[in-house]
Amino acid sequence: MGSPRVVIIGAGIVGANLADELTARGWDQVTVLDQGPLPLTGGSTSHAPGLVFQTNGSKTMTQLAQYTGEKFRGLDVDGQWCFNPVGGLEVATTEARLAELYRRQGWATSWGVEGRVIDPEECAKLHPLLDPSRILGGLYVETDGLAKASRAVIALALRAQSRGAVFRGSTKVVGVEQSGGRVTGVRTDNGVVPADIVVSCGGFWGAELGELVGMSVPLLPLAHQYAKTSQIPELVGRNTEASEAGFPILRHQDQDLYFREHVDRLGIGSYAHRPMPADVAELPGGEVGEDAMPSMLAFTEEDFAPAWAECQKLLPCLETAEVDRATGFNGIFSFTPDGGPLVGESPDVAGFWIAEAVWVTHSAGIARSVAQLLVDGRSEIELHGCDVHRFEEIQLDPGYVSETSQQNFVEVYDILHPLQPKESPRNLRVSPFHARQVELGAFFLESGGWERPHWYEANAALLDDLPAQWQPPARDEWSAMFHSPIAAAEAWRTRTAVAMYDMTPLRRLEVSGPGALALLDRLTTGKMDKSVGAVTYTLALDDAGGIRSDLTVARLSDSVFQVGANSNLDLDYLRRQAPQDNSVSIRDITGATCCIGLWGPYAREVVEALSLDDFSNEGFKYFRAKHVRIGGIPVTAMRLSYVGELGWELYTSAEYGQKLWDVLWAQGQQHGIIAGGRAAFNSLRMEKGYRSWGTDMTTEHNPYEAGLGFAVRRQKGEFVGRDALDGISEDTVARRLACLTIDDKTTVILGSEPVYLDGAPAGYVTSAAFGHTVGAPIAYAWLPSSATVGTTVEIGYFDRRVPATVVAEPLVDPEMAKIRA
Repeated sequence: MGSPRVVIIGAGIVGANLADELTARGWDQVTVLDQGPLPLTGGSTSHAPGLVFQTNGSKTMTQLAQYTGEKFRGLDVDGQWCFNPVGGLEVATTEARLAELYRRQGWATSWGVEGRVIDPEECAKLHPLLDPSRILGGLYVETDGLAKASRAVIALALRAQSRGAVFRGSTKVVGVEQSGGRVTGVRTDNGVVPADIVVSCGGFWGAELGELVGMSVPLLPLAHQYAKTSQIPELVGRNTEASEAGFPILRHQDQDLYFREHVDRLGIGSYAHRPMPADVAELPGGEVGEDAMPSMLAFTEEDFAPAWAECQKLLPCLETAEVDRATGFNGIFSFTPDGGPLVGESPDVAGFWIAEAVWVTHSAGIARSVAQLLVDGRSEIELHGCDVHRFEEIQLDPGYVSETSQQNFVEVYDILHPLQPKESPRNLRVSPFHARQVELGAFFLESGGWERPHWYEANAALLDDLPAQWQPPARDEWSAMFHSPIAAAEAWRTRTAVAMYDMTPLRRLEVSGPGALALLDRLTTGKMDKSVGAVTYTLALDDAGGIRSDLTVARLSDSVFQVGANSNLDLDYLRRQAPQDNSVSIRDITGATCCIGLWGPYAREVVEALSLDDFSNEGFKYFRAKHVRIGGIPVTAMRLSYVGELGWELYTSAEYGQKLWDVLWAQGQQHGIIAGGRAAFNSLRMEKGYRSWGTDMTTEHNPYEAGLGFAVRRQKGEFVGRDALDGISEDTVARRLACLTIDDKTTVILGSEPVYLDGAPAGYVTSAAFGHTVGAPIAYAWLPSSATVGTTVEIGYFDRRVPATVVAEPLVDPEMAKIRA
């Protein structure tokens, strides 16, 4: 049987890379279509400046960029380069930016990219056009460089064609043929091209291509200014037409600028202007050439003028130069609500995939991952931050996409704190408890459109009663942002009295029907065929044994299960895996329901006073669920605790939510009840050793590495990923997720920092918080298995290293006495 027939829409840098990657894997029935002429089709690739800076706060994005650079180094067209490894230099003109460069250097180290922060004089040696008196330092990464995207496309197409791929230009896609919920072909202005798989790599045309199958593709085409200067005397004779550049590519992020050489001129890219959304229906037509294409709009000098003044300050050679207005343009490319690429298959039309909003920097990496998904069913680089199905329904609204994508353009070079919420749009999704939370002075952060209390100002008075051992130390300016010492008081009261936590935003799915048990048993590592009322913590793995998600599954009846999931990705996965015989129904019940986590030593006293149901330890055991009434309200109660204290997750319909809050709040007053926020919650869950999927572990990690081997029941029989775990155990893994305590109590790290073992980079931090119960900053980090309990390490925190120690986990109540009380 031959390989599938694949049609790739778009012959730019992503489409050409994908054709190359697929044909390299033996798929030889690949057709690439583009509405523009070949090889210069008129999309973003045709005018891309090609700067490849690898370092990113996301490990995934960094890895994608690493592969792109590596691959392009091996390409050429008639001996002409496709990647010029001139290095990358990011400079700081403010103390805040210099600190940010140290943080970025930490990311680079964490993800395996070698970079160093250097002083102004060394910056000027590397890039002599710089005025060293204007800068405080720079981050230099030797392996960054320039990608010649328009040339790389030619090299990739030639190689793919040599393996059987076909490229057809001047062919506009006008429809997608489908039958029985699957693609069967692509309809063009020159006829139908049969296809088993269609991959849209249309760039800023991606949303329109998605509409052909009714798929929402949340991207916004935005124009970005690029201009070349007149000849620079200092560059004359330095570069040849063949080499183009010799100095490192340069970023001046304090002014939203970047620079590269064009032989004896400089190219300047600017984000220092208003967002300029582009309507693809109004783009210029006509003949495509090097200086005229749909993706190149007229240069607006008035938008560039302020940036030009800043360029002249940083690079004094520009004081006598001019902007070559004839070659300046406003180039269109794609932005998304969270700044990430969009990869995935249509939820409704099988075989229709997208790879959109991908910049040249990550193009080869994304293409390889998509090829691996198609051929092998799994990408070796984990992609949850790139999956198009990561977005909530409200985030697909065109108004939301437009506003947030424009804001991402504005903030593209800004220094953003890990907890920094968007300012708008807000209050899109609120729980039924929101009015009460506002009354208590909640400080809200935002995630997935949900307003989530981080702490409550009403608890500030508790700081006066806080015992000495619970008093939190002062923090540095960075870790003190979006933080309050009130979190310590909330953690204290949770450990010593009782607290209410709003758990409503956590994803809840109802899986029901005669085939529900078999589906969940096949997809998870735990035993699902338990008695009604059983609750199981379990994992969903991919075929390679990587952790796709962690789930909490409650069996509410013989054929009804409530699944506590992590994100929309879990809903998408379950729906794809469900049998097509209608034996399983999968509903997202998150918005229709709500949840209060009632936790603390007095949690039982509160609920027992409000219910006739049995909440005793004998009558309601740990990891059990049952339907009860609390204050007359119908509630599904589950005896679970993500903070390590006695208590229950209490679920009810949204209509009863505020009433449930009120009765618990009133009854709890005699026990000192409080509302607790996410800051305290995160500290408490880490002290208990509970993992957070997407932060602590992903498909990159197997259960035994992540310390979750207890959730794997191999003896139950077949399940997805079981075979891949053969021969793996806690004793055989080469790396582990380790718990660390930090010696300096005033240093609270926030995540993604590098960890050094014996002076060398050995891993990176995932989650981090101040442990209020143990009185020390704590962190989880991926480290070699040789870093056993008692091993001393160092964590890179900005420009210094902080001593830490590997400790046994959990830090609090390892005997589980409190949670099972």
